[in-house]
Amino acid sequence: MLRESYREELDDINACLVEMANSVGSAMSTATTALLDADVALADLVIAGDERIDAVRESIEERCFTLLARQQPVATDLRVITTAMRIVSDLERMGDLAEHIAKVARMRFPEHAVPQEVRPIFLEAGHIAESLVTKAGTIIAKRDIEAAVELEAEDDLMDQLHKQLFRELLLPTWGHGIESAIDVTLLGRYYERFADHAVSVARRVVYLVTGEKTIPSY
Repeated sequence: MLRESYREELDDINACLVEMANSVGSAMSTATTALLDADVALADLVIAGDERIDAVRESIEERCFTLLARQQPVATDLRVITTAMRIVSDLERMGDLAEHIAKVARMRFPEHAVPQEVRPIFLEAGHIAESLVTKAGTIIAKRDIEAAVELEAEDDLMDQLHKQLFRELLLPTWGHGIESAIDVTLLGRYYERFADHAVSVARRVVYLVTGEKTIPSY
């Protein structure tokens, strides 16, 4: 009976990680809309919602520590718990990055923080970020190695967008001043780091399943 309860607790922690990934995806989607539409109400929703994401992280970590103390797991079970603790840290950081984007949108309101010529880059970055965190949730739920491979490939697209953004900033025709250039640089970094954390989640699941620390290529 105790063993069954222990397995149920592990399964529930995993389900909570998937729900957290969904919350982070929603935060990023809303933050991108707030950024592109200069919508301060949406920005405030993301900023307020980050406290809930932080609370979920604390709850999951506390549950993991309790299992470590009471069950003294070894081998695979120990790997499951320590991996969950690392994944929840990545997801919490992704929530923070969505909040940072929302704060830039709020800071520049009622103006748009993103000049017209780079809007398509941020629109695409938002789509990729949402796709990445959706895949991350699937990888956590199903321990899907093939989805992890797809996620890593999609992260390359985000890196390309980041480079494209810098090319725009370095053009002699950039006419929006230093303040705007700083905003755009920071925003590009937030999206890139969001994608990096999604890759980190995928790699942690791959390690959990295979014992390897890199995502395999097929």
